[in-house]
Amino acid sequence: MTYCLGIKVSEGLVCLADGRITSGNQVTSAQKLSLHGPAGAQFAVMTSGLRSLRDKTLAYLERDMRQEHATGFATLLDAVTAYCGKLRQVAEEDREQIEGSDLSFNLHTLIAGALPEDPGPSIFLVYPEGNWIEVDRRTPYLSIGATAYGKPILDRALNFDSAMTTALKLAYLSFDSSRFSSADVGFPIDLATYSLAERRWRQAHYDYDDLREQRIWWNEHITQLAVRMPDGPWVSELRPGAHPSHLTIVTEDDN
Repeated sequence: MTYCLGIKVSEGLVCLADGRITSGNQVTSAQKLSLHGPAGAQFAVMTSGLRSLRDKTLAYLERDMRQEHATGFATLLDAVTAYCGKLRQVAEEDREQIEGSDLSFNLHTLIAGALPEDPGPSIFLVYPEGNWIEVDRRTPYLSIGATAYGKPILDRALNFDSAMTTALKLAYLSFDSSRFSSADVGFPIDLATYSLAERRWRQAHYDYDDLREQRIWWNEHITQLAVRMPDGPWVSELRPGAHPSHLTIVTEDDN
């Protein structure tokens, strides 16, 4: 399992991918976020699923780009279409053998960027069958892998008009929630941003100790917020010594 996240805000894009690879009892790390294409026409790819499927699909895509698209794709949709073609080719070649080994052809992919003829940046989620969906303003993120744990904070706090600095914090907190609750998600992480104003990508790599300050701050403050939260009606009804008016007291004699 893994956790990859793509966020689209008015200032551009934020991409995050964890680096943990699990195989049985073995845990290693590998990069799951990569940039492809020449300068000025780069797009980001993040994947969840069998590493061999990722490597083969991207190898086919890179070969096609060298031979037929040396100057890059004109639009992100062109890049997505080419990727889907290579993914289907890999499926034709390998699906039977993969599934015959009791494995799943399970490559999910996020493709993000803004290419020369695009009016603005976008993100596509490509399914193993080669079909896709595109991010929209109402829900300005797409994620793959162990998505359940990191979703609530994004749904509560993120919107299209969020500042990129805020989107970066929320991306980290979304990952941190996933890491905390899923043994298959963990450091290191790769982060990348695409600035609409500058039309360029930036990348960074962080390990566990690099984000110690942010991790401690969040753990302390989320606990403090729970303590400071206004007391609910349950306090007068359920705390020891309360005199409830809406509560049935259950004693051992009732059981």
